[in-house]
Amino acid sequence: MHLELVTIGTELLLGFTVDTNSAFVGQALAAAGIRVIRRTSVPDDAGAVREAVRDALGRSRLVLTTGGLGPTRDDLSKHAVSELYGLPLEFHQDIWDELAERWARMGRKLGERNRGQAEVPRGALVLKNRWGTAPGLWITGDLGEVIMLPGVPTEMKGLLTHEVVPRLAARAGASVVRSRVVRTTGIPESTLAERVSDLEDALGPLTLAYLPGLEGVDLRLTAWETSPGAADATLEAAAGNLEARLGDHAYGRDEDDLAAVLLEACRERGLTLAVAESCTGGLVGTRLTEVPGSSAVFVGGMICYADALKRELGVPERILLEHGAVSAETVTAMARAARERFGTSIAAAVSGIAGPDGGSVEKPVGTVWFGFADARGVETAHYVFPGSRHDIRARAAQFALLGLLRRAKSAGA
Repeated sequence: MHLELVTIGTELLLGFTVDTNSAFVGQALAAAGIRVIRRTSVPDDAGAVREAVRDALGRSRLVLTTGGLGPTRDDLSKHAVSELYGLPLEFHQDIWDELAERWARMGRKLGERNRGQAEVPRGALVLKNRWGTAPGLWITGDLGEVIMLPGVPTEMKGLLTHEVVPRLAARAGASVVRSRVVRTTGIPESTLAERVSDLEDALGPLTLAYLPGLEGVDLRLTAWETSPGAADATLEAAAGNLEARLGDHAYGRDEDDLAAVLLEACRERGLTLAVAESCTGGLVGTRLTEVPGSSAVFVGGMICYADALKRELGVPERILLEHGAVSAETVTAMARAARERFGTSIAAAVSGIAGPDGGSVEKPVGTVWFGFADARGVETAHYVFPGSRHDIRARAAQFALLGLLRRAKSAGA
């Protein structure tokens, strides 16, 4: 089974509101075996809504819309679709009474402007909205079916999950569309593609998508319209093959966060962490402390942005003068000093040139040095990251977490 999605709202097209609804719809329906085959966004204009829904019905005969069901002047979706089907709007006293009761419980009184939310196209199925005021609508006719949901994310998600998906799933049968993501970092997309190209050729019924971002490349495997058991087995085998091929560049699956994976690896091995950050300005520590329970592993650290603070941490003046703040020698001293000062199993140091100024021929903007210290000594690495100042700092923080994870796993081996 497939359908088309029409998102309604001028704010979506202007970019003032990020369309998170579409992502949720796609994932929720795919899990129930329903594919979204096309998405169209239109402004709060009755003609545009009518045309988009009519065209979608001509292709799919099943359309889901979000937005335009509220009480304000720009909420025109219901009127546009009713006209398309030739259905008059009828006032439902029961909907109005329920709205009035809900508002009374909040100490508020309904205005006449809300009256339109109790108007329903003749013959439409009303989907009770327990999360807001605008009910969802399911209109069936010669043109096909239109499912209309409000655009407020909490309301849309509640109605889709509890009212729409169960009805569609019952019609879709036993097949599902299911995905699994293998998360990678520290390897460019082109290199990644070369490394797994032969595996990609053998995926069979699965498809593989490359989803690059600042922190790495996600590999999304998708099984299309198959039974849940077969989908899970095929996805598990394919994900395992990718992970085996990519080694420690593959750090997790689906929504796994590298910081959380690192903390769990340290917790299992009884290790503690500290950081000394320069160009990342605390981003590594922020990533770690965003994870609940991180205090069991992460002790803390120091943001030594200025050379004076690097010296205070324990970097000798001689190293800074001879090699500069962005060097293997400096991050070696920073990592060793951080581990000793904070008394941890492992410490990481980061120092680089985030730009847009400050680069040179020898050390261009984007150059970042890393140091990773444990009882065995200090290991260093350096990269020249592309992108803006924000991009460079984000990529540097991600690589610092990856280096710590590698160090933690080797320490516990």
